[in-house]
Amino acid sequence: MVSKSQNFALFDHHFQMEPLLPGEHRLGPLLEQAHDLIRRADQLSGLCQPGALGGLRRLLRAMNSYYSNKIEGQHTLPLEIEQALRNDYARDADKARRQRLALAHMDTEQQLEVLWPQWDTARVWSPQTVQDIHQDLFARLPRADLAIPPSELPDGAAPAWLRPGELRQQQVSVGRHAAPAAEHLPAFLARWSQVYAHVRRGEMQVVAMAAAHQRLAWIHPFRDGNGRVARLHSQLVLGHLGLTNGLWSPLRGFARSHDAYYARLAAADEPRAGDLDGRGNLTERGLEQWISYVLALCQDQVDFMAGALALDSMKDRMAACLNYEEHVVKAGVRAQALRALHYLFATQGELDRNDFKAMLGLGERLATAQVSALLKRGLLESDSPHGRLRLGVPQHALRFYFPKLWPEAEAQD
Repeated sequence: MVSKSQNFALFDHHFQMEPLLPGEHRLGPLLEQAHDLIRRADQLSGLCQPGALGGLRRLLRAMNSYYSNKIEGQHTLPLEIEQALRNDYARDADKARRQRLALAHMDTEQQLEVLWPQWDTARVWSPQTVQDIHQDLFARLPRADLAIPPSELPDGAAPAWLRPGELRQQQVSVGRHAAPAAEHLPAFLARWSQVYAHVRRGEMQVVAMAAAHQRLAWIHPFRDGNGRVARLHSQLVLGHLGLTNGLWSPLRGFARSHDAYYARLAAADEPRAGDLDGRGNLTERGLEQWISYVLALCQDQVDFMAGALALDSMKDRMAACLNYEEHVVKAGVRAQALRALHYLFATQGELDRNDFKAMLGLGERLATAQVSALLKRGLLESDSPHGRLRLGVPQHALRFYFPKLWPEAEAQD
């Protein structure tokens, strides 16, 4: 929570946010964690071809948006996100605002996924990129959604609105932390960029991702939206390093360890605790513990998705989904679709409609009706009425296909 009026000594020189990385004597265990993360992420990427399982990737963007906004206490229900994707917004103004924010986050993440293969390291770590993320996210919202809450304005102040991409011009404090003086933000961001853009390649880049998240939150460059931007930037770095492939994100882990996330962030804000706690102005031990927390959390997310994408167990999960569809939902989906759907998952490709129908073992009329039912339920996707078919991952199938991935979405069914 940003406080509108607390008296703190404001930081005015970038040396006051040192260390930006732990010293060499503390790096060994962190580099081992980063090495394990890279290895596991590479193995996960091998389970899914680039660009395949588009339905899953879209669903993961919705989940990431839900969790990032949940961290800020601004989330909407998963079902309401799905409704907003169909341009079906709540009548309640605040719910509709949260729906728009959810879609904006999804669109910004998708935009970053398009851009990160094109960018070099300098661009990824540029202060302008940080501002561009903020601009892209909040410029998608109507002006009314950008109003600063009166509780965060000085007494008697005129109404104000968040300006997308603009560095703050106000002095702020977050908890016990007073963010740097507004006029010195460019210098702090320049130092942040300089250090993290020039670490050695490999494991150290992953360590830098985690450290940079904390220090960007410490700088607090914007009037609002700093947490979302820091998390999206971490996602950008991991994607640029080739570690996510659109299949996992730390955002789910941050939200599911909400208290630890904020506690570790705040602990790394603390002043240095004596001569054994580094040589910078801030605690080195706190930064080390934050980085270790982030890397362990990322490993957990990778391991979860590796299990979720296991080919053999997916067949059983699909069978359970189809059984439920046939005997409970009763919308025309049949268990005979299992072989064809599992084939689409295993190959991560597409099938001509005639080829898909041939795998059903049904007559032409029943096979055609089955394709229609699967499309209507979102279990199949196609770009046109007669186009090729690919696997769909609708929100209602989550509890079967990927149980415990997004429990809040499962709870709605």
